Amino acid sequence: MEIIPAVDIKGGKCVRLRQGERFQEIIYAENPVLMAQRWEDIGAKLLHIVDLDGAWAGKPQNLSVIQGIMSAVNIPLQVGGGIRDSLAIERYLDLGIERVILGSSALKNPHFVEESCERYPDKILLGIDTRKGYVAYDGWERVSERKAIDVARQFQGLSLRAFIFTDIYRDGMLKGPNIEAIEEFAREVNKPILAAGGIKNLEDILRLMRLEGLGLEGIIIGRALYEGTLDLKEALEKINVS
Repeated sequence: MEIIPAVDIKGGKCVRLRQGERFQEIIYAENPVLMAQRWEDIGAKLLHIVDLDGAWAGKPQNLSVIQGIMSAVNIPLQVGGGIRDSLAIERYLDLGIERVILGSSALKNPHFVEESCERYPDKILLGIDTRKGYVAYDGWERVSERKAIDVARQFQGLSLRAFIFTDIYRDGMLKGPNIEAIEEFAREVNKPILAAGGIKNLEDILRLMRLEGLGLEGIIIGRALYEGTLDLKEALEKINVS
């Protein structure tokens, strides 16, 4: 099981949003590079980087900041936000980014997802971001009529590295993860899963760890780390002894 700190970038700063609302931001650091270094220094083995501006614009917007993070840390990065063509994927992989995250393309351009997985096997993560079980896209500002499990089934035969399952209503709210929805999703797909949204404390980590046998291999954590309701060092120590 991996504990993966999230570094969300908006306007060149490290922020967190509430339920993905672009104007509900909390700025935690003027310099995301320093925040990334902080999580590495504590012991993180992987970082989750999201270009929020890119997600809304439909193409990467904070490439220079992500380049700075890449140069400053020695652990792998997974990056998402506005990656909707092969050029964006290649730019990130050429930088040395370990994994790239596709999201909206699953609904808007599924052929691109298929081609990307074939061209870059095990380098692609597919974000399944849900509102009440239905997949959201375009920076979470639109909601489709397709259920998360149905979308996942469409792509699970590809060379995906993993799915990222996010419950948008829990994201940034510190109300605990939607364990039931994550478990249901895990039981229906045959790929590794990373869970995000709502994690508040160590108890939430322990609850999610019970799903490891169903394919849950990582937990992405944002606001809980920034607000101090979860201590990263303590969480890493706990999973290492479990």
